[in-house]
Amino acid sequence: MPEITSIFKRTEKKYLITRRQKEELTAEMQGRMIPDEFGRSTVCSIYFDTPDYRYIRASIEKPVYKEKLRMRCYGRPNENSRVFIELKKKFKGVVYKRRETLTLSQAKDYVERGVMPCDTQIMREIDYLYRLGEGLRPAVLIMCEREAFFASDDRDFRVTFDGSLRFRTTDVFPDGSLEGEPIVDSDLFVMEVKSAGGMPLWLSGVLDEMKLYPVSFSKYGRVYTDHISRKEYTYA
Repeated sequence: MPEITSIFKRTEKKYLITRRQKEELTAEMQGRMIPDEFGRSTVCSIYFDTPDYRYIRASIEKPVYKEKLRMRCYGRPNENSRVFIELKKKFKGVVYKRRETLTLSQAKDYVERGVMPCDTQIMREIDYLYRLGEGLRPAVLIMCEREAFFASDDRDFRVTFDGSLRFRTTDVFPDGSLEGEPIVDSDLFVMEVKSAGGMPLWLSGVLDEMKLYPVSFSKYGRVYTDHISRKEYTYA
């Protein structure tokens, strides 16, 4: 199993594509991109926010600097499953991510009872934001079916495809169910191109030929604008 990375600095470009476009892209990736450790998996992300959704409302305004706190796991976890609690910041288009690896049991103890799972620099940074974040709590669970790849000649270059996007605002820990309300049409996928450097020429050429261009898209942002802001939701 590859070593778990705790600190990231990279650019991330998003593309909203159809199922047919995804099939064309994956065909072009043959021999150039390799499925990563998780390959095809259900990604479950819990986003933290205040009762008035202050963090996502600020993010939607596209400030130069923004930050968010989330918890992520792969598949339906049990109490001993590995989860990541992440502090993600974005400044002038560059993403900085710092994360701590916990078990689901440790994560619940921390969120629900304030029990610090470990005493590391990253965990202290996460705890600082969590405690001073004006009522930050687990607010929304967003799930998707992901296919993840890395370049055969550069493991830091990654492409992911997220489909079957869905969410819920109650029972936000995914150990009970992986069901939720749809976020976008079932034919749509979010493709993310993640790189510590530039995009390979072959992929840039393919995207140009297919007339695919980066878009500003946030799963949580879409949930807020299309669902939460139009309907009264409460925390679990």
